[in-house]
Amino acid sequence: MMKMAKLVVCLGSVAMAWASASKSYDVTLNNPAQVSGTELKAGTYSVVLAGDKAMIHSGKVSVEASVSVQEGDKKFASTVVRYSIVDGKYRIREIELSGTKTMLVFNN
Repeated sequence: MMKMAKLVVCLGSVAMAWASASKSYDVTLNNPAQVSGTELKAGTYSVVLAGDKAMIHSGKVSVEASVSVQEGDKKFASTVVRYSIVDGKYRIREIELSGTKTMLVFNN
């Protein structure tokens, strides 16, 4: 029982560290798409960026993906999601984040 309590405290600390060291952005997917093997339905998601990881979640759906963070020359006017099509399915390739110079390139 004591080991379980320590585990819960440890996981809570990691989650709080992740949240404090990250930034969150709202992204709308106009098409169902895959990220790291997980199928996401069309809709609005929160993307939390922490280093080279992006956590995409909405409700009970949550997926973590490896990304390369790139900086553009100027701020993006709107959030843009670019897809690639593999085996007839959309996969998120990159996301340009509105109001920032940040572009996330997914390592699918």
